[in-house]
Amino acid sequence: MRSLVAGVLSLAVLGGSAALAEVPIRKEPVHFKAGESGATIKGKIKGDETVDYVLNAQKGQSMVVTLEASNTSAYFNVTPPGSETAIFVGSTSGNRYEGTLPASGEYTVRLYLMRNAARRGETATYKINFGVLGASAKSSSAAGFDQKLALQGITFHVTCPNDSSQP
Repeated sequence: MRSLVAGVLSLAVLGGSAALAEVPIRKEPVHFKAGESGATIKGKIKGDETVDYVLNAQKGQSMVVTLEASNTSAYFNVTPPGSETAIFVGSTSGNRYEGTLPASGEYTVRLYLMRNAARRGETATYKINFGVLGASAKSSSAAGFDQKLALQGITFHVTCPNDSSQP
């Protein structure tokens, strides 16, 4: 009888630890095409999968993120640089974030399924749109340089795509 109880307890412990194993969070940079201030990404998540989209932006810029998903339990949160506290929580605020950014650095947009849908192994196909507007919009890839300068009535327009094609 003791061996039966010990065996059942062992299985419960082993099964419980497997259930506690976390699915790694996939991290993907958001890149804006040269001269553009937005990007759209399409994808799919299933169950406990989570995707962290990361993009660089400057304090004072405006960010807009919208989500269209096939599953109504798919949401996103927006977290500012150096913080674990979201400035936007989609499950309570909806599928559109628009705001002025409080700090410069790397912002994280975490896409996920609510726990009830994740436990059932549901999937969501989605389209997520990112927009960053305002002075010096930048993405995770190095943005180019575009500046107009004037001195003594002469105007200079200096641009560089910063596409890393030169050594």
